[in-house]
Amino acid sequence: MTRLYFGILLAGLLASSYPTLAQQGSPSISGDFRNLRFEQFAQRVEAQTPYRFYFNPAALDSVTVQVQANELPLVAVLRQIFEHSSLRFAIDEATNRVFITPEYPLQTRLPDEFFQAAPVSGSPPPAIAGGGQAPARTGRPAEMGTSEFRIYEIGPRQAAPPGNRATITGVVRTSKEPVPGVAVFIDSPNIGTATDKEGAYSLTLPVGRYNLNIRGLGIRPTRRQIWVHASGRLDLEVLSDVTSLREVVVQGQKEGNVRGMQMGVQKLDIKVIKQVPTVFGEADILRVVTALPGVKTIGEGSTGFSVRGGGTDQNLVLFNGATIYNPAHLFGFFSAFNPDAVQSAELYKSAIPVRYGGRLASVLEIEGREGNRKKFGGSGGIGLLTSRLELEGPLGPRTQEDAPAKGSFLVSGRTSYSDWLLHQVPSPTLKNSAASFYDLSAYLTYDLDDKNSLSATGYFSHDRFRLASDTIYEYRNTAAALKWKHTFSPQLAGTLTGTYSRYGFNLKTTRNEYAASTFDYSINQAAVQADASYLWHAKHTLDFGASTLLYNTAPGNQQPLGSSSLLLPTIIQHERALESAVYAADRFDISPRFAVVLGLRYSFFQALGPRQVRDYIAGLSRSESTVTGTTDYSGGQVLANYGGPEWRFSAKYELTATSSVKVSYNRTRQYVHQLTNTTVVSPTDSWKLSDKYIRPQVGDQVALGYYHNFKRNTVEFSVEGYYKRIQDFLDYKGGAVLLLNPHLETDVLNANGRAYGVEVLLRKNVGKINGWLSYTYARSLVQVNTATDQVNGGNWYPSNYDKPHDVTLVGNYRFSRRFNTSLNFNYSTGRPITLPLAKYYIDDAYRVYYSDRNAYRVPDYYRVDFAVNFESNHRIKKLAHSSWTVSIYNLTGRRNPYSVYFQSTGGQIKGYKLSIFGQPIPTLTYNFRF
Repeated sequence: MTRLYFGILLAGLLASSYPTLAQQGSPSISGDFRNLRFEQFAQRVEAQTPYRFYFNPAALDSVTVQVQANELPLVAVLRQIFEHSSLRFAIDEATNRVFITPEYPLQTRLPDEFFQAAPVSGSPPPAIAGGGQAPARTGRPAEMGTSEFRIYEIGPRQAAPPGNRATITGVVRTSKEPVPGVAVFIDSPNIGTATDKEGAYSLTLPVGRYNLNIRGLGIRPTRRQIWVHASGRLDLEVLSDVTSLREVVVQGQKEGNVRGMQMGVQKLDIKVIKQVPTVFGEADILRVVTALPGVKTIGEGSTGFSVRGGGTDQNLVLFNGATIYNPAHLFGFFSAFNPDAVQSAELYKSAIPVRYGGRLASVLEIEGREGNRKKFGGSGGIGLLTSRLELEGPLGPRTQEDAPAKGSFLVSGRTSYSDWLLHQVPSPTLKNSAASFYDLSAYLTYDLDDKNSLSATGYFSHDRFRLASDTIYEYRNTAAALKWKHTFSPQLAGTLTGTYSRYGFNLKTTRNEYAASTFDYSINQAAVQADASYLWHAKHTLDFGASTLLYNTAPGNQQPLGSSSLLLPTIIQHERALESAVYAADRFDISPRFAVVLGLRYSFFQALGPRQVRDYIAGLSRSESTVTGTTDYSGGQVLANYGGPEWRFSAKYELTATSSVKVSYNRTRQYVHQLTNTTVVSPTDSWKLSDKYIRPQVGDQVALGYYHNFKRNTVEFSVEGYYKRIQDFLDYKGGAVLLLNPHLETDVLNANGRAYGVEVLLRKNVGKINGWLSYTYARSLVQVNTATDQVNGGNWYPSNYDKPHDVTLVGNYRFSRRFNTSLNFNYSTGRPITLPLAKYYIDDAYRVYYSDRNAYRVPDYYRVDFAVNFESNHRIKKLAHSSWTVSIYNLTGRRNPYSVYFQSTGGQIKGYKLSIFGQPIPTLTYNFRF
């Protein structure tokens, strides 16, 4: 029996001139084939008939046949076997060849209309095309390009576009689902583009005949023959990559790594996120992000991260466009996103697209996964600390039983039972504590017609932590987003987005009944943003839009708790502000190798009343002793105005087909500031709006990079260098009070910063062995040297995020389709710390003498994680498919410091190092999908 899977294409071409439908007199099949592997079934059929099977044994190794046949045609038997399977079969009756392929049957003959030209716009289509092609403005459905051998005519033949150039638009799909991030191009002349998040593409080229190529990870290399007369639309149907149906890949963008304009960007597919071993055995988006070059974790067990020397508050985290202020659960041990509800995560470190603003260091855009438009299903997992469940399915009517619906839904939930973990931490206080969290999300999509689609996202998370038996922390994230996408013409498309975000926390303490109290904090923001993209010339693509955002914060509300409490109520006055922006950027393709993007975002910020603001003596440090009076502002009155241009520039030059250099510059402004007394993420971290005395942060970054692909774009290499300058970010005076402080301007300092570094990345995208190796050298320095305030004598000193050396290795090895292993290694320099050096006696008391700020470092960080994933058999007729994941966090048991602190005991100051995970942490997780 022949098993030459890679000969299927050749065999199909040889058989292409013969009919494939069953004929009268075809051999019948008889026998009891129950409980046979498919390979055994094929052998028995070959023994009694002239049929010969062609298939990939690895793709059918878990298919079990449960059929009894009595003089049945082979086609009927195969239909029973693959009735509920994604596998397809094709029978060439002329040569008695049987081909088994994933998802789509092999075409064993040429279509009847093969030698007819594909229709021009408006002509009735042949059946194989699946619909007539027409420009989008006519409202008719676009033609679906499904055949490699057919010529697709774009636009009416009599049309004569200006300059003899035309624009093709469309959507690339596989199994009726859009495919983002794939390259769509022609070889001669060298013109190409990449699909966006909805799988849409737009390509402008001279009229004429071309071979249109579609390449990308997860799909088969695809070619379509096109004959361009005028602008029009052609949707493209491609096949998923059948060489490894569940292969783990990093979304490396293949040619996009070299040919794309964007630099300083990393995109992760959810498949690789789920493969990286993490603490407690659950896929964690933010932990995988910290394994990328230029991104550093803030501390052991924390999901807070620093990008190129920036603070944790300088990262904008978006979920389907809505801001998430605290993307962490359980004090940072878990990320706030259910991995089953996520499609991908994209991190921008430099050359930040002009549509984004409001943060200095990075933008992390997390895209939710659309529900299945064909059938109802779900997935979930049960672990030692958490459990999760996701359900999805179609919305709206369907024209045929197997056709996709117009819409879909996806809902997910996750909860924890974490108390037993706290009992393992070497701290008497934590051993007597309790913790829990849950999060819920929903994502709805619906296509109104070919030009309009709607989507809605909802997200909510809640954490509760009881410290010992007397203090309770609770914090919540709420987010919602509504999007309307509209295609005005083949050249113009737009999106209107409305979002709402809220973060709040409250503390309740009963340690001392006379000081028992509750404390509440919240920040709310509502925003509207309009984005549009216009292809106004063959070499120019214009992105433009506007946004406005309203902030409302309640900085603090403390109330006495119980009748015995002697505390007086304290309410910090609310803060309101309006942040708006307009933007535009033009991509100019100067030549097939050289392109530039020039953009401008102009943002402006208004701090609004009602507020009462102190006045201070000019030229002196702000303190209680320099107050001269107060100024009252009524509701809606502007008390501070800020704004300015934010330039964005990037350029790319392709040295060869597999290498390029890129350069970028961007300026960003940030009008909100995070207030924190710790370097790790804490639920009591609050946000402060810019005002009369606290100015917005301004950052400038220039970056240069070299990119090279090897081995047919399956291996990527890049090196990027950058230099950043930051003005007016917040640092703190010694002993600063951040909670319930009505006059924060007296305890904060406007500092300047600079950061520079080099990032090297080697990444293998596909194959049994895949992953990446990265090294980062980076410095992050701070200076406070004004006429009124100085730190360290006005000299530059390391910031809290200065960790010069970082090495990360993420590797995956797949032994078989059911068994794979993953390894994660990370080393980094210890973060800076300020140490007590001596004590002295003055004013009848001992005082502590401290070193210069951040003059020392905690021990270096080192960790190895390991995971094994085992999938159950791949039988088609199963209630659910499942897998087991065994992971070990901190395999070597190194006691990395979570925090270093000092206490005075018996007149002596002693230092302590707290390690949260000072030993290997094994976990077991059961995952399922149906």
